[in-house]
Amino acid sequence: MYLETIHVLSQSNEHVRSIDICRKMGFSKPSVSRAMKNLSADGYISIDANGYITLNKKGAEIAEKIYERHQILTSFLVAMGVDKKTAEDDACRMEHVISDETFKAIKKHMKSI
Repeated sequence: MYLETIHVLSQSNEHVRSIDICRKMGFSKPSVSRAMKNLSADGYISIDANGYITLNKKGAEIAEKIYERHQILTSFLVAMGVDKKTAEDDACRMEHVISDETFKAIKKHMKSI
């Protein structure tokens, strides 16, 4: 979820900081700080001297995959009659556990309608 949030924030903000992530996700500063430290140590993000966060290649690949899933699943659920807020909330949970096979089928179906 952190990588996706950084991806989304970077689309509308020139710089992404931990406080932006806190606000967007509703998490505490210590929780986000810990997560950023772990993501940085694992090579998913870089944090510069000003505290600006950028996705590294492998972080961006994961973030884009999750974001695509979120967008398509939200659209799918809305097309089925689910209200947008509920669809977004459900898509957020589904995007992390849905199989590649099922997601590909939903994606193919959504392109056909």
